Amino acid sequence: MHNISRRGLLKTGAAAGVLAATGMPLRAQQRGGMLKLGLAGANTSDSWDGRTHSDSYMIMTAHGAVFDCLTEVAANGELVGELAESWEASADAKTWTFKLRQGVTFHNGKPFGADDVIESLNLHTAEGAKSAAKPIVSAITEMKKISDHELQFTLKDGNADFPFLLSDYHILMYPAGQVDEAIANGIGTGLYKVESFDPGVRTLLSRVDSHYKDGNAGWFDQIEVIAINDASARMNALMTGQVDAVNRVDFKTEALLRANPNVNIMEVTGNQHYTFPMLTGLDPFSNLKVRQALKHAINRQEMVDKILLGHGAVANDHPIGPANQYYAADLEQNSYDPDKAMSLLKEAGLDGIKVDLSAANAAFAGAVDAAQLYQASAASAGIEINVVQEPDDGYWSNVWLKKPWCACYWSGRATEDWMFSTAYESGVPWNDTGWENARFQELLLTARAELDSNKRREMYGEMQMLCSQEGGTVVPMYANYVDAHSTKLANSGTIGNIFQMDSSRLMERWWMA
Repeated sequence: MHNISRRGLLKTGAAAGVLAATGMPLRAQQRGGMLKLGLAGANTSDSWDGRTHSDSYMIMTAHGAVFDCLTEVAANGELVGELAESWEASADAKTWTFKLRQGVTFHNGKPFGADDVIESLNLHTAEGAKSAAKPIVSAITEMKKISDHELQFTLKDGNADFPFLLSDYHILMYPAGQVDEAIANGIGTGLYKVESFDPGVRTLLSRVDSHYKDGNAGWFDQIEVIAINDASARMNALMTGQVDAVNRVDFKTEALLRANPNVNIMEVTGNQHYTFPMLTGLDPFSNLKVRQALKHAINRQEMVDKILLGHGAVANDHPIGPANQYYAADLEQNSYDPDKAMSLLKEAGLDGIKVDLSAANAAFAGAVDAAQLYQASAASAGIEINVVQEPDDGYWSNVWLKKPWCACYWSGRATEDWMFSTAYESGVPWNDTGWENARFQELLLTARAELDSNKRREMYGEMQMLCSQEGGTVVPMYANYVDAHSTKLANSGTIGNIFQMDSSRLMERWWMA
């Protein structure tokens, strides 16, 4: 066995991306106070079952406060241990040995150990489980407990990114033999324990005593997380001082926020991208020429200008972002070309098509407006898009993965394999197009085990090209993470870019100024 250092792993796996300084003066960390957050992305079906988490409210509350993972991507992009203290890999990256942190307890007093890791991971491959982390865990052929605080994973194939994958926000650690109780009541090892939980409405958390992160994180005494899905109401709550921070800034009211002396805007460039996935097993989306026509019927720059108001960039119908190590910046751009779209439809034997596009602002801020812009730009190509405005509540349960064509967003992932294996690998739960391509799947497995960076770059470049030219997802734009907070809050000066609000970790990383 040989050690792969955390920084070394970052280089061989993939850098987590470009980070942004806040521009705020650094202030000394201090304990105390109550943090009030107003968050979009809440649903009445929310629970503490990490396998089901798909939107920002539960990702930030569970992953960022109540529960822990084995590893964590720090604000500076480095992979660090959370419940794992260290790890080492065999030369082929197929066998990984993890040493666990000692002296950690769950909120109900149960000590944390190897049995908890094994049972928590097995949840994702249990019969009937619909976990987005299933492809991560199913790649493990054996989990061997060496001692209470050491275990060994054997993988089907080598994976240089494996420790990164264990920071996935779905892979939360639960107490063995008490999983149902932990999911029902929110019992984790995180810095904050659950005092009350009203799904889709409000969560109240309190700081635990004697935590292993003491002195490094967890500065608030209490946290109240309020569900405010309506963008205008969320911005107003911040401007009037009802909450201390909000996610997903409404660009229409951004100028008002910036004019408020008590509010700071935080913006980082990551891999977040807004999408329109189509179920490729259904007509007309099963026809490659139709998919290609739809990709040339959208005015991407118009969407960046009018939906993001410049807070982002044009994307190219694949999920790898500018903060990824192997982002293919030189890939030929799918441009807005109505004549080419019409020509592609004719090659498909069609004079025009009429399709429904389901959208709600739950998918992303401005999704309904984006769908209407798409409708207008596609009309010039003989494509009639009927925009179906869906309810915000239940959108991820009732529309995404179910309606033939819909609006969606992805936060992106720290590594290419993580992103591809979550949403593009054949048969995985969150493959939201069902697109099948033999060459893509072959490259996915080969690149995952490859340790030569130049070879990985070549393979991931080809995979991005295949998605762009043949895949079932229209990806018009990359969207910066733009959140806002009261000047009463302070942070380290560096904001993580893996997810909203400091990579979903604001609750544990920030403090009262």
